[in-house]
Amino acid sequence: MTRPQDSDTPEVEDFEPLSDADEEPSLPALELETGDAAPASVARGAAAIRAYWKDAPVGPGVYRMIAEDGEVLYVGKAKSVRKRIASYMRAQGHTNRIARMIAQTASMVFVSTETETEALLLETNYIKQLKPRFNVLMRDDKSFPYILLTRDHVAPRITKHRGARQRKGDYFGPFATVWSVNRTLNALQRAFLLRSCSDSYYENRTRPCLLYQIKRCSGPCTGEISHTDYAELVQEAHDFLSGKSRAVRELLARDMQEAAEQLDFERAARLRDRIAGLSAVQGSQGVNPKSVEEADVFAITENAGQFCIEVFFFRTYQNWGNRAYFPRADRSLTTGEVLGAFLAQFYSERPAPRLLLLSAAIEDTELLAEALCQRAGHRVEIAVPQRGEKRELVEAALQNARATLGRKLADTASQTKLLSVLGEAAGAPGPVRRVEVYDNSHIMGTNAIGAMIVAGPAGFMKTHYRTFNIRSEELTPGDDYGMMREVLRRRFSRLMKEAPRMTLPHPEAAKRLEAKSGTPDFASAVSNDDLHSALPFETHATPAPRGEDPDAFPAWPDLVLIDGGRGQFDAARQVFAELGVTGVTLVSIAKGRDRDAGRETFFVEGREPFHMPPRDPALYFAERLRDEAHRFAIGTHRARRKREFTRSPLDEIGGIGPARKRALLQSFGTAKAISRAALADLEKVPGINAATARLVYDYFHERR
Repeated sequence: MTRPQDSDTPEVEDFEPLSDADEEPSLPALELETGDAAPASVARGAAAIRAYWKDAPVGPGVYRMIAEDGEVLYVGKAKSVRKRIASYMRAQGHTNRIARMIAQTASMVFVSTETETEALLLETNYIKQLKPRFNVLMRDDKSFPYILLTRDHVAPRITKHRGARQRKGDYFGPFATVWSVNRTLNALQRAFLLRSCSDSYYENRTRPCLLYQIKRCSGPCTGEISHTDYAELVQEAHDFLSGKSRAVRELLARDMQEAAEQLDFERAARLRDRIAGLSAVQGSQGVNPKSVEEADVFAITENAGQFCIEVFFFRTYQNWGNRAYFPRADRSLTTGEVLGAFLAQFYSERPAPRLLLLSAAIEDTELLAEALCQRAGHRVEIAVPQRGEKRELVEAALQNARATLGRKLADTASQTKLLSVLGEAAGAPGPVRRVEVYDNSHIMGTNAIGAMIVAGPAGFMKTHYRTFNIRSEELTPGDDYGMMREVLRRRFSRLMKEAPRMTLPHPEAAKRLEAKSGTPDFASAVSNDDLHSALPFETHATPAPRGEDPDAFPAWPDLVLIDGGRGQFDAARQVFAELGVTGVTLVSIAKGRDRDAGRETFFVEGREPFHMPPRDPALYFAERLRDEAHRFAIGTHRARRKREFTRSPLDEIGGIGPARKRALLQSFGTAKAISRAALADLEKVPGINAATARLVYDYFHERR
């Protein structure tokens, strides 16, 4: 509930969930915020909280603390929301983190729930969607891949699966990475000879495919194996993935021995290869537990204010991989507090196993277990083992977490140093925290795209990558300079609208002002109206929101790297001058003689073109950035070109969806035949009425 008399309470119900990024987990900013909150600010925030306290629910629920600009600062739950809110009303006695949070709070929103378990589930959903700054954030919550053994076909298929479980079949997982799934599937195909092709491909086969020839499939599509015998292979695969691997191996070994005794050496060799495939699966899974059938193991470690959580997945007495997470959390929190918040978010969209093994005790263990039980549909036990094999599993995970965090901190330090070296080489006036690299890709001007990649202290920030479809009709096909101008103009025009900042006039605008006033002292000689009218784009901005996170990844680049020579560099300079962009160091990198790496020419404002020493770390880093932009631009261009190849003229006709398109192609064979068909023939196609037939007929004949 909210205070009805406060109509100015920020509205935060309409939010847009953030999409998942398919990138390697990266370290968060080194610290959420530094410094202590001023006592006056804390007192002001406590007074604001007191005004909402009387409307807080007495029972369980969720509360949101909101800043003046509408940003949700914190989402919390409580058995009694009113008692929890009362603890924030003191003006002193808080940790630095809580004091900063109170100081920035301007309003609050409450939601009542029936039980404390419902409050925990609702809190988790809000945290994942709103990303509050003072909460522990999981940061990387992409779904895990599974192995699917279908049950809706006469010849079941084995394949990898990610997402909702809508298809009928048995799901085995989760696996830590797609690579581990592919490796396991590859070995399972050798061991059980199950098909992996799609149903449509299966139905249209007239002879066995290559997988049958290399002994990765038994060929049920063309009758190379009976459905009864194939069903036995499916059952063996199911038993193996369900944990009955020893029984399956013994059965295959017995059959191999019988075949050898009957002098059927070819069959014995096939069984031998299948047993080798099973060994490959089990050998790649590392240490497999003997007493733990199904569990997830979580180990957390902290170093230099950063947290790392290593997760191991054990199913059917097998190790199915591990994965590291780097949650964003205030360094004042304990490992138990971070792990507890992480677990609630980790299982918000995936079922929990029957056992969770932790390296550190967490608060509200019973409450979390009850919430996970409701979602999973079975009992969930949460334990911190002290001895035995379970403790050994936790220690192994903890050792991995420490090693992973150490490597990540070292990589981050190295990346920060490279950013500093590149900034010094380019003459950047300050520290470089965000680098944007731009490149174009096209073939003779067709399917032209622009690409932007972003790098920061944590490496390549793939969630910030962007592509631009070149759509200007005024460009000459193949005009690289014009494409670069369009990309940069669109990028920085939008950036100035969405994240404006206080800037000085661009040098070109400064020259015009100096000519007008006769003095370079703009602060005294030119009014604000003159300054803004002289700028092609208004770059002034309101002050930053109170309490803005100074360590968040910046929206504005400190350095822009253009892939190209003098022409691309001049085009970028022109756009910056038009828009009034300042405070951004512009660099262009041109390929060297014979396109050899190490001979690149660099263009920087105010300097003659120069070369870097062949072994300079800045040169190596610039080449890495350029090559990543190449990869991203070319990959995007190829994907777009591939879509163009498979496009049909029918896709451009309004009212023609997949079903009608399929009906027309089945009746006429090709789009060219459809274009030549008479109106009466189009009306005879099943599913095509007279109005739709007229649409198709008019589309092709009006174009002639």
